[in-house]
Amino acid sequence: MKSKYGKITSQTIKELTAIVGKSGIITDKDAMVGYSHDESPITKPHAPQVVVKPGDSQTVAKLLVLANKKRIPVTPRGGGTGLSGGCLPLYGGIVLSLERINRILEIDKENFVAVVEPGVTLSQLYNETEQYGLYYPVYPAEMNATIGGNIATNAGGMNAVKYGVTRYNVMGLEAVLPNGEIIQTGGKFAKCSSGYDLTQLIIGSEGTLAVVTKVILKLTTKPAKRQLLFAPFTELQKAIDAVPDILKLEMTPTGIEFMDKSVIDIVEKYIDREVPYHQYAAFLMVIMDGESDDEIHEYFSKVEDICKQHGAIEAMVPNSERAKRRLLEARERIYPSIKKCAPMEALDVVVPRSEIAKFVRKVKEISQRHEVPVVICGHAGDGNVHLNPIGVDMDEKEWEKRLPKLMKDIYRVGTSLGGAVSGEHGIGLHKKAYFRQETDEALLKTMREIKKAFDPNNILNPGKIFDF
Repeated sequence: MKSKYGKITSQTIKELTAIVGKSGIITDKDAMVGYSHDESPITKPHAPQVVVKPGDSQTVAKLLVLANKKRIPVTPRGGGTGLSGGCLPLYGGIVLSLERINRILEIDKENFVAVVEPGVTLSQLYNETEQYGLYYPVYPAEMNATIGGNIATNAGGMNAVKYGVTRYNVMGLEAVLPNGEIIQTGGKFAKCSSGYDLTQLIIGSEGTLAVVTKVILKLTTKPAKRQLLFAPFTELQKAIDAVPDILKLEMTPTGIEFMDKSVIDIVEKYIDREVPYHQYAAFLMVIMDGESDDEIHEYFSKVEDICKQHGAIEAMVPNSERAKRRLLEARERIYPSIKKCAPMEALDVVVPRSEIAKFVRKVKEISQRHEVPVVICGHAGDGNVHLNPIGVDMDEKEWEKRLPKLMKDIYRVGTSLGGAVSGEHGIGLHKKAYFRQETDEALLKTMREIKKAFDPNNILNPGKIFDF
């Protein structure tokens, strides 16, 4: 594949500089190190030959025209917070950083819409919409992630039960095709039946089809109140069995999280404080938005009854903002806590909700067979299970030997239960082999044909999702 790509020469650098200006180009090797990896724990750096930082869609278009003409690979990049190697420049070439295309263009209060550029971070968007009493509900818990990166992977998070993942909150896009053409998809309207839905096709495509330069996001009113209920169980199966009954209630929770005791043990060590009821085997955290404390209290009374009917030891609602914040922080800091513990990997398999407990049991059997501990938590409300194999008391060679076999078995079990390889992190580079093994060949062929239609020269983020 490498031989099919053109090399970046001094002349190419001159042409790129003419397009983006001297301040928009990086060629120094040391300065490009930060663009050679993402936040994946098993990422091995891939160095670009040049980093370009355009400031608008017209400049992106000119860059892609040049790259397409010279057959130079282009890797779009957002905040670099991904966990699947999706923004790694596998074949060198150009890293196209969208960090300078970072304006909030409009907050439309009448249509409940935000129009933003891809380099806007979630933190910026949350702060801006709050000034208008509005709310962008997607919450992957990484505040430095960019909207463009969320679009690329169809990011989810803890609010997905009520508000859905990224794709449910995007109304339209501006995107630049590999040949430099700029297209507009969707709009500020609530529904549309005019032709193919290219908005949804581009979302989750991990920068392999087009470079997104503008996003129309759906907003809602900010909930007046948010509270959570925390319930310990003696068995994970009992906790999972409670979830369908919770979801049958008239009100929809914002999120339902589950945690295994192994997660709590690690988090406690790194946040240096105890989590309530930490001695039990499994936990549910039900997050609820509402208009009043009374409304949430009435809902949680019903949730408590359901949890106890399914064997919960207790159902605790924090009695202060500080106590609530501490519980949420314990959930949000799971990944960084595990990352400090030992060499690890981050898997995000999704299965039908009813299969979560069975899947977790099988994962624990796989873990024992391969002698690799696996720390488990996830989004019980939508079936997204986060699995973190950790290389405790293992040298690097042994870890690298055992991990691929463990992952293969885990992905195979997940798909056999009606699930998929990734729920919200994307396929990127690291899951590509497993995605190929567990995906129907006719489906892969269709995806390759779509990629070919958008990007016949395969210059956009080559080597990701599948081999072209």
